[in-house]
Amino acid sequence: MDSISTHNNPPAQAAESFRQPILYDNISGAGNPGKRNAEKPLIKKIIGDIIRYLVPLAISIGLIVWMFHKVDFQKVMKIIHDGCDFFWIGAMMLITTVSHMIRGTRWGLQLRAAGVARMTLLCEWVTIWGAYALNLVFPQLGEGWRCVFVSKRQKAPLSTVIGTDVGDRGSDLIVVLLLLLISLIVAHPFIMDFLTKYAIGKDVERITDDPLLWIGIGGLVAVAWAILHYCRTYKWVKTLDTNITRIWNGFKVIFTMTKWWLYVIYTIGIWTCYFFETYVCFFAFDFTRGLVHNPHMAAGFIPGLVVFVFGSMSMAIPSNGGLGPWNLAVMFALTLFGLSSEEGTAFSIVMWSCQAVMLIALGLFSAVYVAVTGRKKQNLST
Repeated sequence: MDSISTHNNPPAQAAESFRQPILYDNISGAGNPGKRNAEKPLIKKIIGDIIRYLVPLAISIGLIVWMFHKVDFQKVMKIIHDGCDFFWIGAMMLITTVSHMIRGTRWGLQLRAAGVARMTLLCEWVTIWGAYALNLVFPQLGEGWRCVFVSKRQKAPLSTVIGTDVGDRGSDLIVVLLLLLISLIVAHPFIMDFLTKYAIGKDVERITDDPLLWIGIGGLVAVAWAILHYCRTYKWVKTLDTNITRIWNGFKVIFTMTKWWLYVIYTIGIWTCYFFETYVCFFAFDFTRGLVHNPHMAAGFIPGLVVFVFGSMSMAIPSNGGLGPWNLAVMFALTLFGLSSEEGTAFSIVMWSCQAVMLIALGLFSAVYVAVTGRKKQNLST
């Protein structure tokens, strides 16, 4: 956060500076450098807030509106009302809760490897429950909260905690890329069939076959490298370089910790739960249950993997808890296997909505836990 320059002056000097006459060259205040300097952080903050809060919200709303413009909403609601077995939705919510518990335990292992004092197991779970609930409000709000919460509670450097959080997400990125590669291999016939039969598939194929796309991507990579290499004396480049170093420091803890094998086991547990969140929901609808019983779908594991991976990749798009991008990705993935847009939309709405309700409940529990334990800690210190 930018500091105010007058905070560095003695009180008498600061008071004297306010009593001096101020000369303006024009109505914009060109003769008052102090005012211009004060306005810059304010404008920067407003622009930052717009990018951070309004853009993700606009993306979520825009994609939801586009999705419902393409499908028959009344048909979607009829599918949900008449054909959803909420027993399997409840099973999905339970598996989701367990996945967050494992993630909290894994992050605790990573924090201890970075030198942060050990937390209770419940506290580790709460950091994830609370973070995911807050992410429903604004993207990355939960990540910021859990880093600050752990830093203050455990009296650990915030930069260290942030580094472990980034490393935590970095390891997830590697898993998603590996799963994407696997899904492209096992679902190759279905993807090629989609590309040749559907108009949107032909559009995707035409774009990816365009050499200009890959030339443009290569150009962006080259420009990024040039900026980091030739502009490294600039302040914002130094800040970016510091963040990259922090990412690496948080990530490399995974390889230097004594119980790295336990980290791997936790990671497998997390992503196994994530997969079965999607897979058990296949049993909630007749149209997805048909994929499970189709002999060419490996008991539904092939479409389950593709839907799961597409949904995971969509989380890279800033939105409120995945609302919009995730729904669209899941709907698109299901159409690869012959389902209609209405059926894919119904599936994604039910799964996302029930997960959101569960996260809100866990978030409320986390808020109560933080308040109660914080009060107890304060009473002990006094």
